[in-house]
Amino acid sequence: MLHILVLHGPNLNLLGTREPAVYGADTLAEINARLVTLGKELGVAVEARQSNIEGELVTWVQQAPSQFQGLVFNPAAYTHTSIALRDAIVGVGLPMVEVHLSNIHGRESFRRRSYLASVALGQISGFGPQSYELGLRALVHALQEKA
Repeated sequence: MLHILVLHGPNLNLLGTREPAVYGADTLAEINARLVTLGKELGVAVEARQSNIEGELVTWVQQAPSQFQGLVFNPAAYTHTSIALRDAIVGVGLPMVEVHLSNIHGRESFRRRSYLASVALGQISGFGPQSYELGLRALVHALQEKA
């Protein structure tokens, strides 16, 4: 069975109350529960983690290959700033799909640059919580095609 790690970056723990006009009303717990359910439907195990700390996310990426075959990752604000996360993803070589709740290309100019997009299988943004579900489906499909 494939094991997928879903990582959520900074401030995503505030979903449901943080700028609902931008990020929606769903909580992170609700999103995670739907991903676990979808994972079961797709025949994969899903584990989700969130951190506001860049170094902790880097550590989780570095440790991922021992348990997981791929990553679904919403790096949040670190999307636009973290070369460390990019380097960690390149370093471990796990397939990764980058996801965002909002359309980062339709927002402020500083949000349009992703340091992770060039090392991702693909990027899905702008579909609210469904971005995660689309990302999980895409990653599972890519992993199954590779097998």
